[in-house]
Amino acid sequence: QFRFLHISTDEVFGSLGDDGFFTETTAYSPNSPYSASKASSDHLVRAWRETYDLPTLITNCSNNYGPYHFPEKLIPHMIIKGLAGEPLPVYGDGKNIRDWLYVEDHAKALTLVLERGAVGETYNVGGRNERTNLHVVETICDLLDEIAMSARGPRRNLITFVADRPGHDRRYAIDASKLERELGWKALETFESGIAKTTRWFCDNRPWWQAILDRGYERARIGLG
Repeated sequence: QFRFLHISTDEVFGSLGDDGFFTETTAYSPNSPYSASKASSDHLVRAWRETYDLPTLITNCSNNYGPYHFPEKLIPHMIIKGLAGEPLPVYGDGKNIRDWLYVEDHAKALTLVLERGAVGETYNVGGRNERTNLHVVETICDLLDEIAMSARGPRRNLITFVADRPGHDRRYAIDASKLERELGWKALETFESGIAKTTRWFCDNRPWWQAILDRGYERARIGLG
């Protein structure tokens, strides 16, 4: 039976304060052109459901990471630069918080929603793994040092703070209770186990990401303007 699953992001909800979580009923408040485009796509999907009875489902997820993550993104970007002994640029004060979701946990959630979710419903998917960006980078440094200590010393010394990027929301945190309660899903990876697997994968699979860099990608972070 045909179903249309629209995969969206928690960025459509805007930025959180020091506490609280995004739920399926949180009002939309996108703060960047990217998040505004994602919010508009959510609304378009709902409009097709209401107007033409298209059997739609929507998921809004937190930050994904894991094997095959595109090198431009924070975690692989830092792993690759750390392996090369290059400076590790952290935006602002490094205290922006994201909820990290291991890619295999996300894939399992999507399968459950597609197969068993209620048509017309929205489900939030989060890892319950809030970490500051600085903590993420420091953890990667420590893992890389365990795998292959640099002759230049601890990789934490490579961390540098740079001007914040435009539209950089302070905190995201997902409440995935609906998905857990109704479909029995639960994230299996902790941040510590997932980031260890991810770091090891990038260390062991240099040909994959090196080929992307060799095609002309210069590792410039998107969004600097």
